[in-house]
Parts: sequence; C-alpha cells; structure tokens
Amino acid sequence: MGCCNSSPSMEDPPPQNVHQNHGGSDSQITKFSFSDLNKATENFYLKNIVSENGGETSDTVYKGRLHNGGFIAVKKFMNMAWSDSNQFVEEAHRVGKLRHNSVVNLIGYCCDGNERLLVAAFMPNDTLAKRLFHRKNQTMEWEMRLRVAFCVAQALDFCSGGGFTSYNNLNAYSVLFNEDGDACLSCFGLMKEFKDDQRATGCVNSESLIFGFGTLLMNLLSGKQIPPSHAPEMIHGKSVVELIDPNLKGKFSAEEATIIFKLASQCLQYEDIESLNTKDLVTTLETLHTKTNVRSYCLQALSYGMLEMAKRQDVSLNQLSTLGDACLKMDLKAIHKILVMAEDDKELVEFSFEEWLEEVKDIQEVRKHGDQAFLEQDFETAIDCYSQLIESRRMVYPSVYARRCLCYLFCNQPDRALKDGMVAQQLFPDWPTAFYLQSVALSQLNMITDSADTLKEATLLEAKRQHQEKES
Repeated sequence: MGCCNSSPSMEDPPPQNVHQNHGGSDSQITKFSFSDLNKATENFYLKNIVSENGGETSDTVYKGRLHNGGFIAVKKFMNMAWSDSNQFVEEAHRVGKLRHNSVVNLIGYCCDGNERLLVAAFMPNDTLAKRLFHRKNQTMEWEMRLRVAFCVAQALDFCSGGGFTSYNNLNAYSVLFNEDGDACLSCFGLMKEFKDDQRATGCVNSESLIFGFGTLLMNLLSGKQIPPSHAPEMIHGKSVVELIDPNLKGKFSAEEATIIFKLASQCLQYEDIESLNTKDLVTTLETLHTKTNVRSYCLQALSYGMLEMAKRQDVSLNQLSTLGDACLKMDLKAIHKILVMAEDDKELVEFSFEEWLEEVKDIQEVRKHGDQAFLEQDFETAIDCYSQLIESRRMVYPSVYARRCLCYLFCNQPDRALKDGMVAQQLFPDWPTAFYLQSVALSQLNMITDSADTLKEATLLEAKRQHQEKES
C-alpha cells in the first residue's frame, strides 16, 4: 500500500525547512521514503528515541538528522495502523497546512508499504512532562506555567478553527519547547492511527479535548503527573492551597491560581464540558497572560506570606479582606467605595474628641465639603479641602490622610499618596489600611519589591487582627 508520488532523495535538500516556520500558506510537505528516515535515525537506533509518553501509546518518536545537518522528529506508527494509505496521506497533508507559533510544524511523511511515519520540526528543549515532573532541582516558575497554559489554549483554538476539533492524548508529553523556550503543541496528536474502515477525524470527540486540557491544568497547578482518569477525584473537594505545587514555595499568584483551579474544575466536570470551547479557554487565560510584571511580583509575595500564615495561624487564603483584595488588584474604584464606608479609626476619634471639640465649629464645613467631594469622586476638590483641614488642626484622623492618599492616587500623584499613607501609619501604627494604601502608591512608583513587602505586612496585620477577634 505505497503512495504514488516519488520521494525526494536525502542527498537533495527537502523542499520543507526543518525549522519551525510560523507564517504563510505555502506549507507543502515532503514525502520521504522509508530508507530516507531509516538513514536519518541510524536505523531507528534506540539511543535516538525521544518519546517519553509514559506508556500511553505504543508509537515511538525518534530524533533524526538529515544530510544537511537539520534535525527532525520522526514518529513511527505500529504496523497495521492507517491501513488505508490514501487516508493517511490526506490527513498528513491536512495537518501539514497548519502553521502557528504554538503548533509544531509537520514537514513530511512516509507511506512505504505498511510503514506509516510522520516527520516534524525538532523541538530541542524537552517536553513539559520532563520539565514539570522530572527536574527535581529546577522548579518551573509560575509565570512559565501560565504561559504554557495560554500557548496550548491558543494552539488548540487555532487547530479547532482549522477543522481539528479534537486531539489525541492531550497531556504534558504533547507539549514541547522550541529553540526560544516557548511552548508548542505537538502536531502528531492531530493524527491518530486508524484501522480498517475508521474515518480519520484526528481523535475522539471534542469533549475529550476539553477534559484533556483540564488534566493539563492540573499538572501545571500541582507539578504532579496525574492520570486523566484520576483528575476529577484529585480536584473534587480540594482547595488551591491543597493542590498547588509545594516546590513553588509560595511564589505564585493566589488570584491567578484560583482562576486556573476553577477553569480546570470546569474542564473536568462532565456537565460543564459541553458549554466550554477552545475560545473560552483562550479568553480566560489571556486575561492572566496580560497581567503586568509589577502586579505579578506583588501577588507572588503576598501568596507566600499568606501561605506561611496558613501554616502558622490557621489563616485561609480566602480570609483576605475586601480592602486587601482591592489593593491586591490595584482597583482604585473598589478602594474608594470601601473608604467611603470605613470607620477603622473610630477608636482614635473617640480618644481625641475633646481636642477636636474647640476646633470643629470653625472647620466643620470644610470637612463636610471635602467628604462630599470625595463621595462624588471630585478628587482635586477633596484634596484642597483635606489639605486645608490638615493644615489648620493639631490632631487629624488617620482616615483623612487615607482619603487624601487615595485622591492623590486617582490624580496620578503616587509620591504624595505615599507620604499620606506613611503619616496615617504614624498616627495609627497597626492600621492595615495605611499599609495597603502605601503598597498601591509604591507600585505606582514602580518600587516593586517595597510594594510587595508592604502588601505582605498589611496582610500580616490583618491576619493578627482577625486572630485576636476570634479569641476575644
């Protein structure tokens, strides 16, 4: 059952470059003879085997080298796979037309007699499985895990748009890293061996693709190799803290990890699979992928601090206050709503009431006007009123500085905001609000490390307060 086209000699350069090619519709693939690939792989020598599929498939992938020095990956199917040679060639050409940054190029095939082989660009930097499961002294960073998830989702969405709505054995062994260190989805999984009269559709159903992606997300979260059949029970009834890879040592975003956790749960729950598609995956992960480096750094530091508290004080990640969460997200509007209603410094108000009594008659209207401007988000007017209030009084509530601090943040004056946050801290040393606002100001000033440390300090103060309230 050979193919009718003649094969190019290995002594002549093949028409398809062996390097990853990302653009254009000119994506003709090469038909190799079995002797070509036999020579390239040194008679399919065992030392050239690069597949590490954990026994999930009996097909083998070899590293090969062409006469011009270019490296290739050669997948050799078992005998009796693809009994219909025409179907095999048709599917190979269909897969070979796909060109995307995150999909490994299929550059050729072999269909000599009963032999069925695929040839792809060689990815030199290992598989996700090897990096994630087998490098004990080198933990994959959280940002890279998010990047991998996003790249795979993009690849699946692109393939789905090209008519490939399913993928064979989607797992950590199917994700490879190119010469630039970027994650790519193997093109081999877009083709599945067929016997007898089975129609080549690329895999099982589209639901299995979503399920497989959920398992992949579980791998990225936990750093563990989880069999697909065990993935649902692994996530059921668990929390992010229980599943997260301990080798990250807290260097991850709690918010982002929660989003990944929820997405994985959706992918692994059969009732939700039908409502999910590859575009949903991309949309969710794209939001995480576009976060700024400043916020990512702060989130990692906070997550580490919260995990440490969870171990020492039985504090849950979910116990972060609404103000802490708003500052974590740099959400100034949410912070504003919280400060409008806040009475965190009421104990100081009561303590200093007599000192305020003599002065309050003269400047009561100034405070009232300032608070009204703050409520209406007229921040420049609020700054003027609060400044007049501060300059004319011997004792000022910390909340006044906190409010003016936020006004400065809205008006893009982080240096002045930071100063007010520090004064509020001096007046009320253990007030988490003062630290939270300082962390936002420091972040706007691009003082990343200081912002992260201050954010963590605010969280520690808040946790201590919660702990004290429980005991009282």
